[in-house]
Amino acid sequence: IVRSLAGRASVLFLMMSCLSGGGATAAPSADSGEVTADTLMTLREVSVTAIKRGTMAAADDAVTTIGSATVDRLGIVNLKQASEIAPNFYMPAYGSRMTSSVYVRGLGARIDQPVVGLNIDNIPIVNKDNFDFDLADIERIEILRGPQNILYGRNTMAGLINIYTISPLAYEGVRATVQYGSRNSYRASLGAYGRLAPNLGMALTGYATGTDGFFRNALDGSRVGRERQWSGRWKTVWRPTSKVIVENAATVSHALQNGYPYASAETGQVAYNDTCYYKRLTVTDGLTVKHSFRGVTFSSIISFQYINDDMTLDQDFLPVDYFTLRQKRHEWAVTADFVARGKAGAYNWLGGLFGFGRRTNMQAPVDFYDYGISQLIEKHRNELNPNYPVYWDDRHFLLGSEFTTPSKGASVYHESEYSLGRWTATLGLRFDLEHVALSYRSHTNTSYTIYDLTGDEPTVYSHRNLDIDDRGRLSKTFRQLLPKLSVSYSLEGAGNIYGSVTKGYKAGGYNTQMFSDVLQQRLMSELGLTQRYDVDDIISYAPEQNYNYEAGAHLSFLGGDLKADVSLFWIECRNQQITLYPEGTVTGRIMANAGRSRSRGAELSLQGTLPGGFSLRGSYGFTDARFTSFSNGKSDFAGNRIPYAPANTFFASASYERGFRGALIDHLSLDLSVRGVGDIMWNEENTLRQPFYALLNASARLSKGNVSMELWANNITSTQYATFYFVSIGNAFLQKGNPFSCGVTLKWNLDL
Repeated sequence: IVRSLAGRASVLFLMMSCLSGGGATAAPSADSGEVTADTLMTLREVSVTAIKRGTMAAADDAVTTIGSATVDRLGIVNLKQASEIAPNFYMPAYGSRMTSSVYVRGLGARIDQPVVGLNIDNIPIVNKDNFDFDLADIERIEILRGPQNILYGRNTMAGLINIYTISPLAYEGVRATVQYGSRNSYRASLGAYGRLAPNLGMALTGYATGTDGFFRNALDGSRVGRERQWSGRWKTVWRPTSKVIVENAATVSHALQNGYPYASAETGQVAYNDTCYYKRLTVTDGLTVKHSFRGVTFSSIISFQYINDDMTLDQDFLPVDYFTLRQKRHEWAVTADFVARGKAGAYNWLGGLFGFGRRTNMQAPVDFYDYGISQLIEKHRNELNPNYPVYWDDRHFLLGSEFTTPSKGASVYHESEYSLGRWTATLGLRFDLEHVALSYRSHTNTSYTIYDLTGDEPTVYSHRNLDIDDRGRLSKTFRQLLPKLSVSYSLEGAGNIYGSVTKGYKAGGYNTQMFSDVLQQRLMSELGLTQRYDVDDIISYAPEQNYNYEAGAHLSFLGGDLKADVSLFWIECRNQQITLYPEGTVTGRIMANAGRSRSRGAELSLQGTLPGGFSLRGSYGFTDARFTSFSNGKSDFAGNRIPYAPANTFFASASYERGFRGALIDHLSLDLSVRGVGDIMWNEENTLRQPFYALLNASARLSKGNVSMELWANNITSTQYATFYFVSIGNAFLQKGNPFSCGVTLKWNLDL
């Protein structure tokens, strides 16, 4: 393994040499893993926030930290609002809250397993479909870019997001927020934080949000994108001794969305005639225990997670009755992570054991209606045999699909760090074992009549029943050994540069969204047409692997008033998992492996404080991600850009703050920000794209005592752009981005 890493390090040392010519370096900035300078909260007690990070992996990561003041100033309550603040981090807002796609450095996934992990107060969120939610009272957000598999395991091959909420041992008081804006959009939260004893704190937080949506369905004039959401959170922190801390966080949330602004790429109109909605109930409980004993810290992180969701989708998104999908799911998951870390002089070490179990039960029936039967079944069959046409007896029938997908896994990992003078070397290793299975049943019961048109008058040739009931079980086991090697150089606490080579990994699995199309083709084969799909071929996909070569620096200038992070990266990816739309009049999507690809790019983050109450923050990320070997059997896409991953991300904000004495107000703050993304290729052929676009946002806040009022506006220039492109039954659709919106936010904080 060491020889393999050394053999791949030539690109790394070239990048490090470029960075080392940049002059004096400095200690890791706030954006490189520590709490940012804009965090105003004074922590009176240590919370459980440094189990795997801290001295380990603190200086050799590309990481952006968004502190509580920035979270508050920009109104961040979900991950989509943090998009672009970290360079090369993009989470588009489209579809339902089940569609939680994240793209980092050219890597991403729209369905199934993510490439980026998410932890909330150290608890890993197992299912990507549960990434998109609103969360009140965020203390800080860490966005780590590059493989994090060594310490955090599965589905972190492109990065990791850590979200920490306020601890009741760090803050006591009441926090209330009410917000109202365009299209009847509202948000309200209420949190109470207190101590039941000097070493026992408890917090209760309630949250609700909603909107009527920004677009209308041209068919009936109704609004699409209406949403209502609520959540409750109970967090308890107990510190029985100076060496033990126990934290438990329980969350219940519910979301309901109606319709999505999917507009025809041809007409530009949203116009569909059937029901679209998504409902989700989630329950999460996580217990973290941290105990220090004779120079060694032991931690355990145990969680339970439950999802109950229901999606109904007019899959053709047209004003005609083709078909409707309904997907109902129950999912249970448990995780357990046991971590030990210690220090002996210049040597730091960390090791752990991780295990998880997950079981999903899903029903995904597709209702076929008269127009769909006529166009997708009868038309194709009768074009081949017009003298003996078929006619479906029932003008509405069901293609039924049921799935059970149990999975489980275990991992063992270790990371050693040794410092020699200004040099620090880190070597990590992880072994992952994962087993996934799929039990399926696809069925339909319908009938049709064959007519004879060869005579003078049409006659019934025959009547046939179709009773299909296909069942099966598939399973796979994945094993993977993951190494990491990194080196950093410090200038006596004033700065550092770093370089690393890390292997990233994402397990394979099974597609379920193509089963209705597989069953449809099975039905067509009963009519004498060729069966197009084979379950074993189209349902499974292989693991994805990459090697990430990275060099970077954390810099500080002007006595710490200006901080900068810069990084260069080169990623070689094998069997990249991408989402494809099969040819023809199909509705499903499949996860497929794309041979090989490579991604290269650069990232820059700046954060500074200027005299007179001004502060600046900015980031820019460039990614050139392309296929190096990928063919679908008809076209060779080698050299083409990877779809859906933006080539550029940009963020810039300027803030001004001023205090007043003896005036009507105590404090004034102004904020102006710009977010930019693009361009984005929409298909493997690179014939369709979203050009680069920028959104201008602004806010002004007035404060008096513990009350504040903020006026805000988003997309001030009403820039028109698309956030998503897809194909259904041969028709292309785009989702439009939100237009101009504005509103007011009132906050009341009673600090105890």
